[in-house]
Amino acid sequence: MFNLRTLFVLLVARPVVKLWLGLTVRNADRLPHQGPAIVIANHNSHLDILTLYSLFDLKDITNVRPAAAADYFLRNRALAWFATQVIGIIPVQRGGAKKGSDPLAGCREALQQGKVLILFPEGTRGEPEQLSEIKSGLWYLAQEFPEAPIVPVYMHGLGRAMGRGQWLPIPFFVDVAIGRPLPWLPERPLFKAQIAEQFQSLRKKVLPTQESV
Repeated sequence: MFNLRTLFVLLVARPVVKLWLGLTVRNADRLPHQGPAIVIANHNSHLDILTLYSLFDLKDITNVRPAAAADYFLRNRALAWFATQVIGIIPVQRGGAKKGSDPLAGCREALQQGKVLILFPEGTRGEPEQLSEIKSGLWYLAQEFPEAPIVPVYMHGLGRAMGRGQWLPIPFFVDVAIGRPLPWLPERPLFKAQIAEQFQSLRKKVLPTQESV
């Protein structure tokens, strides 16, 4: 039975990413089909979530939940309904939670329910095709779910196809590389360094030769 999210992926996300932009994926078999699992990706574009959804089988879509900025996606009622009911985001408060609130509560609940959680550990969209600092939220969340694999995904091209400030996607081919699952490490700096190094390694696999030197 198709729900709104599956129909959104079938009728919008996949046509935009695969037909309008063009997509190459390396090691798609490394994506988890069931949770609890955490898929982490670099963040350059509003198309990132559509692209990540396009990597999964349609039968798995209802089990996949992307975390996204509450201050952006809940800024009006229409967008909030579309983001939560159609795209299926888990709203996350950025820039420090209010006293007594837990910004990762929705993510924690999704993992407890056995979902595949999509996170952007840089926290926000960065400069096109550039990696930003890894935030600590992933480390705090992952330490509560040490059995959950952390699967890194690097996407190249989306910052040019529809970067910050752009509202229409420009046809620009997208390359995606998926890494092997990473472990949670008790030392936070080492864990963050591991994530950054893995993104850099995957980045080299998808960059055109002239950009990787």
